[in-house]
Amino acid sequence: MAELKALGHPLRWRILRLCLDQALTNQQIAQRLEMSPATTLRHVRALVNTEFLEATEVRTGARGSLERPYRATRRTRGLASLDLDAAELVQQMDLALLSAHRAELAQAGPDASRDLARGVLRLSEESQAELRKRLADLLAEFEARDEPDGEPLSYLWSIALRP
Repeated sequence: MAELKALGHPLRWRILRLCLDQALTNQQIAQRLEMSPATTLRHVRALVNTEFLEATEVRTGARGSLERPYRATRRTRGLASLDLDAAELVQQMDLALLSAHRAELAQAGPDASRDLARGVLRLSEESQAELRKRLADLLAEFEARDEPDGEPLSYLWSIALRP
């Protein structure tokens, strides 16, 4: 339950995204998100406490002061193993993820290339399971490529029942 609460804020998803490819200090995170360091530190601590973010070795900063960088643990890949019985917390996490993705789109600016599609499918439970598996396999295939010189891309895949 603590994990779902930790992922229930869009800023925390953005912090995890920033710290995915490189370890960043709280000050660096705050600058990139245009937030105060005190605000981001509260979110960083919540992510560290739930092991979605880990502190790396203390290093000497540009001005000689000691600083602690943080790196995402990629633990969010195992969300299916979390206790998803708390429907309200799951919905809060889903909405936080959507909000974080929206903020990243806005921050990327109007010239960022995007591919976006929205539609409605009518599928049986069996076909839904097949769709989820095939998409998971496809994403895993591309994630495994790990092209160091590749451009970081953000994606969001969501299935929602229509009201």
